Amino acid sequence: MLLENALSHYYERLGPAMRRLFPETADDSGSAFSPGIQLPEPTPALRAYFAASDLAHLPLRAHRGRNLALLDLMRNPATMTTKTFASLVIVARAVRFIQDTGERVTIVTPSSANKAVALRDAVLRAITHGLVTAQQLNVVVVVPEAAVPKMRESELSTDPELRARNPVAVYAGDEPGTVKDLAQGVVEEHGRHIRKAVGTNLWYTLQLENYLAADVVRAFAEAEFFAPAAGTPRLHVHAVSSAYGLLGHARGRALLEEEQPGRGPAPRYFLVQHLGAPDMVLSLHHGSPGPEHAPSYVYDPNSGLYGQQQDERFPALTHDPHEVLDSTFYTRKPVTSPRMNEIIRAQGGGGLVVSLHECLERYPLVRAVLGEAGVALPADPRAVREWSLVMAMTGVLNAIDRGLVDERDILVHGSGSYAAGDYVPLSVRDMWPVEDRASLGDVVVKASGL
Repeated sequence: MLLENALSHYYERLGPAMRRLFPETADDSGSAFSPGIQLPEPTPALRAYFAASDLAHLPLRAHRGRNLALLDLMRNPATMTTKTFASLVIVARAVRFIQDTGERVTIVTPSSANKAVALRDAVLRAITHGLVTAQQLNVVVVVPEAAVPKMRESELSTDPELRARNPVAVYAGDEPGTVKDLAQGVVEEHGRHIRKAVGTNLWYTLQLENYLAADVVRAFAEAEFFAPAAGTPRLHVHAVSSAYGLLGHARGRALLEEEQPGRGPAPRYFLVQHLGAPDMVLSLHHGSPGPEHAPSYVYDPNSGLYGQQQDERFPALTHDPHEVLDSTFYTRKPVTSPRMNEIIRAQGGGGLVVSLHECLERYPLVRAVLGEAGVALPADPRAVREWSLVMAMTGVLNAIDRGLVDERDILVHGSGSYAAGDYVPLSVRDMWPVEDRASLGDVVVKASGL
């Protein structure tokens, strides 16, 4: 099943969904800037702008009696991740504000790469389709150094004016999550000054509700096109850093339940993480994200691997107990953990941590299973640049083999997958190094004042 332009398909439902998500906004005398929750009037140009929001439901080969399927949210070739959906809605809200007020907006966001790529693509699409001009809307992103290989070239980097107005800042500090503090701090410290000096509004978009507003369409599409059989509970599997996508699905399902109660068993959710940031799995199954709850690994000189047999929700073997499998998953102690724990404990599900060693062991099978459904992975896993999909598939196969899931109907949310050759990486000359709020502030001021 392919649903083209899902955001346009459910456009009339996005407004009511956002009104439920966002509290009444106060006046801007003491609050951070927000463009509001209104979306532009539907026009052919807006529909063309949203055309990157295709999704597909793809049956997969069964595994040990479990029926597997993939929710493919990676169909925008300019991003190849689900972040397209939220970014298109976020930028559409900025477009409506600009159209209504004539004021300029500068989006400022931290990212481990995928949010940054998707927001840059959405801004470019808004300009290309004539919804706003390059002078009215721009985006400044700040990413940790480890994310640099994931940043991709587009017209925002090849066109001189767009490149100057839409910079990519890179933070080389030890803690990747510091990019969040830098971006938020710059908006708080410089927002009012920049608005008065150059007439543009700084918008810090890393707010949970900004992402839930688009991810509700996952539940809408499921209910309309690939609902589970009556009385059959479905397990939703997702590689997560903060689980925004699953929270969005849960919110969409709740809205559907309000419209038509008694839709059947509530969805169950299964979190897949990596050893570099396993906090949500630790919080769910041990009550705390503290590293003391993780199993201790012992080095085996005969194999060169580290192993453990204490916790079946953690890898039995790994190259490195502290490995960062993918820099996309960098959030420690996410604020979303308590809510996700509450949902899973009430409705069912669980979580599991995977290692690179396990992903490589499963890779030939995962590649074959996905290939049968038309989703290509490179023959050489060394070419993979985004591991989300491979992590989710490895996680669910491990969970089934270890007897950690009872459900027979399992839907894997394909939130991201790309490889070398799928895009042209940004060059060093297209990035601005930053060390602190002051240096990032200089980048933002320069981009906003052009």
